[in-house]
Amino acid sequence: MTRFYGMMIAGLILIGPAKATATNAELGAEVFKKCAACHQVGPGARTRVGPHLNDLFGRTAGSLEDVRYSKAMTGKGTGGLVWDLETLDAFLHDPKDYVVGTRMSFRGVKSAEDRSHLISYLRLFSDNPRDIPEAMPTAIGTDHDLDPAILALVGDAEYGEYLASECLTCHRADGTDAGIPSITGWQTEAFVIAMHSYKSKKRPHPVMQMMAGRLNDEEIAALAAYFNSLN
Repeated sequence: MTRFYGMMIAGLILIGPAKATATNAELGAEVFKKCAACHQVGPGARTRVGPHLNDLFGRTAGSLEDVRYSKAMTGKGTGGLVWDLETLDAFLHDPKDYVVGTRMSFRGVKSAEDRSHLISYLRLFSDNPRDIPEAMPTAIGTDHDLDPAILALVGDAEYGEYLASECLTCHRADGTDAGIPSITGWQTEAFVIAMHSYKSKKRPHPVMQMMAGRLNDEEIAALAAYFNSLN
């Protein structure tokens, strides 16, 4: 895991439509100083007042051994909470609101930009971070030339459910991942951008290119709304 750190802090480039820059990670290292009194991350990191944050992405909440989690945190993990971009962003914004009863006394990082930088920094210490955008919606920042009018479309989730039958032959509605990436709960914008990237063949995957090529803008928006609505 830690072998990625030196390479990626020099210049992190992720595959797919997403990118987290070294600048973001360096700024995130500064934001992390607010967390360092309780948490460690990086080579040799150990659990202190709070758990170490290596291999955080994809980890079930409250699951590390030898950590005295609150009942609230372990309960969240039992209920299916897994740390990714969306859940970390929500938790870091207001820990006590997101996990009611947590022992974590930190008031949160109120700046969305600072949270983005901090998460970008923490990503460096998870295994295979360049594979994360393909495996789960955790990517930070998006480079694309998609028409804003397409992104502004509000999809019909019920219509999306009707269209999703072919998608669900591979992608599980319950969010389980058996080698095929889960798309359950994806943010609608990320979903739309990814599908249009397949449609324009900017993202390489012949099956997804074929599937996306059959869909118009409204149908993609509807699918995005449907999969976003799934828990």
